[in-house]
Amino acid sequence: MTDRKPSGMPFDTWVDHQISQSIARGEFEHLAGAGKPLRGLEREETAYDWALAKARREGVDTAAMLPPGLALRRERDQLPARAERLHTEDEVRALGEDYNARVAAFWRRPQESRWAPLPGMADVGALVSGWLERRPPEPPPAPPAENPGSPPRRRFRWLRRSTR
Repeated sequence: MTDRKPSGMPFDTWVDHQISQSIARGEFEHLAGAGKPLRGLEREETAYDWALAKARREGVDTAAMLPPGLALRRERDQLPARAERLHTEDEVRALGEDYNARVAAFWRRPQESRWAPLPGMADVGALVSGWLERRPPEPPPAPPAENPGSPPRRRFRWLRRSTR
């Protein structure tokens, strides 16, 4: 659209004139998506929804966009899943205690507002007991293999040097 609006012509009339000329030239035929409904019209999109969709398209971790209190709450909800990947009870206990130390440090900082969400402490004992319950049982140790039909193993005596 390189034409400028003539002076004295209302804007609406000028836009309608431009559209009718484009239709007459066939510029709206064979467009990609012609005859298909527009996506996203069924719900109202807020600025937050737009920012979240944009971050996902760009590959940004959306958890990094959370305020610190909500990020800690989310981490507390994910503690059991993280504990399942650990191998010893001490590692699970250290995971819970590390989280609790960061929550205590968060509580000591001044908050941005009175309505900032406060995360709760993790119950380390419940985390460890849940880890123990979900853990597969350890296989019993294999009994030593003995062949009763074979001759006993001969023990070699070390060569003794006689000192004379």
